[in-house]
Amino acid sequence: MSVLVNYLIIFWGFFMIAIMAIGGYFMFRKFLKRLPKEDGKSTMDWETYYVNETKHMWGDEEKELLDELVSPVPELFRDVAKHKIVGKIGEVALAKNKQRITRDILIEGYIIATPKRDHKFLRKKLAQKKIDTTPYEHFFQQSKNDYDADWKQKHQS
Repeated sequence: MSVLVNYLIIFWGFFMIAIMAIGGYFMFRKFLKRLPKEDGKSTMDWETYYVNETKHMWGDEEKELLDELVSPVPELFRDVAKHKIVGKIGEVALAKNKQRITRDILIEGYIIATPKRDHKFLRKKLAQKKIDTTPYEHFFQQSKNDYDADWKQKHQS
């Protein structure tokens, strides 16, 4: 019996260390996003800025489409993912001097905001909605790192 208790205590110790390491990893990532960049604003500050600047540009149809596209994201992370995606969509809309968020701007911003590994879920959702992905293929072909440096110059039209 005491051997079983000893193994249970050892298991519990490793379990707690693993859980704390996972939590620390996510906290550290959030901390890095809060650090100011060269312009004095952090990544999260810019996300919030673009969300606030483009709130009035969203129509009901686009909001519904965004909710459907974000639905594969686990519920626990959905709000955070949605905020990031809405920020990038707003950034694209403002960079292109649009007066409202269109379906094309929404899909382009969504592709740019999501990592390449999540594109298969997006493609599946777009196929379910009977939306042709052909006009967006060049966005799918680039990796997220390709967008970061000079995506505005590449995609302004």
